[in-house]
Amino acid sequence: MIKAVLFDLFNTIVLITEKEENYYPRCLRKLYDFLVENGVEVSFEEFSRVYFEVRNKLYAETSENFEEPHFNVRVSLTLKKLGYEYEVSDRLVAEASMEFAEEFMRYVALDNNAINVLSKLRRKYKLGLITNFAISECVWKLLEKFGLKKFFDVIVISAEVNRRKPSPEIFKKALKALNVNASEAVFIGDTIGLDVKGAKNVGIKSVLVKRRPIKEMDVEPDRIVNNLKELPVVLEEFKD
Repeated sequence: MIKAVLFDLFNTIVLITEKEENYYPRCLRKLYDFLVENGVEVSFEEFSRVYFEVRNKLYAETSENFEEPHFNVRVSLTLKKLGYEYEVSDRLVAEASMEFAEEFMRYVALDNNAINVLSKLRRKYKLGLITNFAISECVWKLLEKFGLKKFFDVIVISAEVNRRKPSPEIFKKALKALNVNASEAVFIGDTIGLDVKGAKNVGIKSVLVKRRPIKEMDVEPDRIVNNLKELPVVLEEFKD
């Protein structure tokens, strides 16, 4: 019997409205402009080069253990490489990260069916949210902006627990908070590698929300839906 429904956030409940190659440079530029206003003297080209060097090194270092250092870490490391001694805990670093986040939020919209579907499911199941994002403060702001926080009994953000999907730990943390077994939960997400595989690796059933053409699947979701409003019916199909 299904007792809990767990959701991914981005491109599942909320949608990123532009491609990364379009919005990411704008977000980084906003962060850079803030740093320049606060005394950092470096060209945007040099800042970008060092930033991506730092980011990619962090990604490589955490690719196997699925750690999720907060975005502040990459800002601090970038500044240090450029000769500015700002620690992760420094106010300037945190505020620079939020400049990036505020710009990013401009490219996030609520799925039209999200509120109605969450309201329906809330009457029958415990609901949880498990999301990968390096700026946890941004996630909380988005949940507040779209009125989503009230629907969830547990919210697990990768940057707050230093683990990202498909890490088993992030799924187990949500299950423990909800006091349900893996076999009693279903995970709803839009990616095979992070959402479907991550959930199934800990024994959670999975539903893929098909937001883009699927080229290949090395693991099969239990169900595939084209939009959120199919979920209430699909979830009824899961039996003991």
